[in-house]
Amino acid sequence: MRSDTIKKGFERAPHRSLLRATGLGDADFGKPFIGIANSQIDIIPGHIHLREYGRIAKEEIRKAGGIPFEFNTIGVDDGIAMGHEGMRYSLPSRELIADSIETVMNAHSLDALLCIPNCDKIVPGMIMGAARVDVPTVFVSGGPMKAGKKKDGTAIDLTTAFEAVGMRARGQMTDEELYEIECGACPGAGSCSGMFTANSMNVLCEAMGIALPGNGTAPALTPEREALVRRAARRVVEIALDERFRFRRILNDDAVHNAFVVDMAMGGSTNTVLHMLAIAREAGVALDLRQIDQVARKVAHIAKIAPSLSTVHIEDVHDAGGVPAVLAEVARRGDVVRTGALTVTGETVGERIAGARIKNPEVIHSLENAYSDVGGLAVLFGNLAEDGAVVKTAGIQPSMRRFTGKAVCFDSQDDAVAGIMAGKVTPGSVVVIRYEGPKGGPGMQEMLSPTSLIMGMGLGESVGLVTDGRFSGATRGACVGHVSPEAAEGGAIALVVDGDPITIDVEERVLVLGVDEAELARRRAAFQPRKREVRSKWLRRYAAQVTNAASGAVLEAE
Repeated sequence: MRSDTIKKGFERAPHRSLLRATGLGDADFGKPFIGIANSQIDIIPGHIHLREYGRIAKEEIRKAGGIPFEFNTIGVDDGIAMGHEGMRYSLPSRELIADSIETVMNAHSLDALLCIPNCDKIVPGMIMGAARVDVPTVFVSGGPMKAGKKKDGTAIDLTTAFEAVGMRARGQMTDEELYEIECGACPGAGSCSGMFTANSMNVLCEAMGIALPGNGTAPALTPEREALVRRAARRVVEIALDERFRFRRILNDDAVHNAFVVDMAMGGSTNTVLHMLAIAREAGVALDLRQIDQVARKVAHIAKIAPSLSTVHIEDVHDAGGVPAVLAEVARRGDVVRTGALTVTGETVGERIAGARIKNPEVIHSLENAYSDVGGLAVLFGNLAEDGAVVKTAGIQPSMRRFTGKAVCFDSQDDAVAGIMAGKVTPGSVVVIRYEGPKGGPGMQEMLSPTSLIMGMGLGESVGLVTDGRFSGATRGACVGHVSPEAAEGGAIALVVDGDPITIDVEERVLVLGVDEAELARRRAAFQPRKREVRSKWLRRYAAQVTNAASGAVLEAE
């Protein structure tokens, strides 16, 4: 056992003495030591119930013959951090989570790992840490919350609440109507109910085979989710000493490919691209934006979920057959799904989806009735994004898939929100928000506030947005993010001036600044990057080491 390092031999008597202080006895030193990384935290709705899931997991691990050691990671709630300085800590928290997993697991030589994440960066942070440790690992998330309801029965969610702010600002909603949405949009524990980043990543865990079937869609606080936690805990003991299930043998090139197949089929958050680039790097899998776009061109978009379609939520996808049904349907198109990929349950992906079927064709469409023959995400290139940019095509109205408008530039998200509220953005505009990339922010803030204002103010079909920052999974509209190189490193987005024509063409996969090369060269020669005062020691360190979004916004030590 890996844990023999801390428990075998006469020289480890002091170590065993410390372990005895935790409640262990003689019989326990022959059992596998299982780490439980639990992201329970009281301020994140998706995590408030995870303490109980951790207790259940420990109970099952003991029953199965293992010794559980639970530890915690930090977490940031993107919705609560949204629209103020707190959002700068969101993406950097992913690195701290990965570091904490590596630290606890390697410092104590634990044999296997059970990860209990749920939201946003916490899922990819745990995956990155698990990839570094490379012991048998099982993921089981806390599950999605159910959609909220208005008094009239209309389904609502976090997107509804953010967009309602724009409607209230425009005078199209009363304070009473806004209050009803505020009180009902997030009804209880669980990750937010749409295909936002949290649920996108939990769905991808299932597609990659690092989690059990149902992980991405079974609702929180249900008997089904509790049973899933119990099965995952038993399974991690079963594979704890089996070399076949070392994490990077599951999380390989085939797993990453299958993750993007499901992502494209379901129109996941653009953040999945950022996170999967970082995960692939930790797993030793070669991946870049052009490869991701190649997958997008092969996979039909067959499930449209909030925010792209406000009437459908993750619970509906679960009832319609879940991730296995999605994979089984897109697999009908030739060799799109890599069915030979091994999963933590010991079966291949092909075996896992063999009996899956669509139970509700209104929620998961057939290939013949696909929303699009290509995936719900796209990667754009051009002189405004030489290294690439990402857009969620699933959330774009057909009229905006090819759009040219005049730039209205802002050097921060705060300035953009103020400008939009003040009426500086009108039909035919392309809002440019820069110096919000990984380095420039620092921290690559999500832009849900400005994108929600644009939608709430009725500009969603006449205004585009381009940023070197990123978007919440709750964003919809012609919003292009992750523009690389970013402004802080001298990318072309820093050279845009008000009135410049910008073309967003999803069909041709291009993002073009309509300014000739001579003029761009003149601007570049006079360019001085904007410097933002950063008081935080952690964020200064992050800015000094982080790569741009096209590289996954990972930290480079050298």
